[in-house]
Amino acid sequence: MRVTIFDYGAGNLHSLAKALRPVSSELRVEEDPTQAIETDVLVLPGVGAFSAAAQRLHTGRAAMRDALLAGLPCLAICLGMQLLMEESEEGKGEGLSILAGRVEKLNAERVPQIGWNEISGSSDPVFDNTGLDVAYFANSFVCRPLDESRVIAWSTHENDRFPAAVRLNNVIGVQFHPEKSSTSGVAFIRSFIGQARR
Repeated sequence: MRVTIFDYGAGNLHSLAKALRPVSSELRVEEDPTQAIETDVLVLPGVGAFSAAAQRLHTGRAAMRDALLAGLPCLAICLGMQLLMEESEEGKGEGLSILAGRVEKLNAERVPQIGWNEISGSSDPVFDNTGLDVAYFANSFVCRPLDESRVIAWSTHENDRFPAAVRLNNVIGVQFHPEKSSTSGVAFIRSFIGQARR
C-alpha cells in the first residue's frame, strides 16, 4: 500500500509516520495537494490551524475532493477531520465539503481538551478488535455534521457531546489522535489500512 501524508506545514509528523510505516510498502510526505492524491491511501494529519491548512489545500481542493468522493481511502485526523467539513469557526477558508456542516468551538469551560477521553457508540467495523474505547485528544474545535448518520463514534468533553469519528464511504475522520493512543490506536490505524487494502 502506498500511503501519503498531506503536509500542510503543520508541524512534527514523526509519530504519525512511525505508526504508518509498518503497514505501508511506501510512505511519503507530500506538500502539493494534487500530488498527494496520487496514492493508495491519503492521510490528513492532525496538527495546525484550519485557516492555514485550508490555504495550503486551496490549489488542489477540487481535485482532492473529487478523488475522495470517487473512492480514494482517507484517514483524516483531528484537524484533518475538520477539513472534511465546509467551514470552521476557527478561521477563514474552505474545507473539502465531504460532509455538510461546520467546525465549532467546544462548548466547555476547559478548552483546549488535552488528554485521554472515552469513545462511545462505535458502530463501524474499523473499531472491531482494536480495543479502542479511550483515545488521546488535543482539540479546541469539533465537527458538527448536519447528517449525524455519518457519525460512527462519539465523545463528550464536560457537557459537550461531539463526533469522535465520522465516515463517508472510504473516508474516515477521527477527532482523536490514534498515533498517540497507545497500542489500541495503532491497532485502529492497522484496521483502517486493512479495510483500504480490501
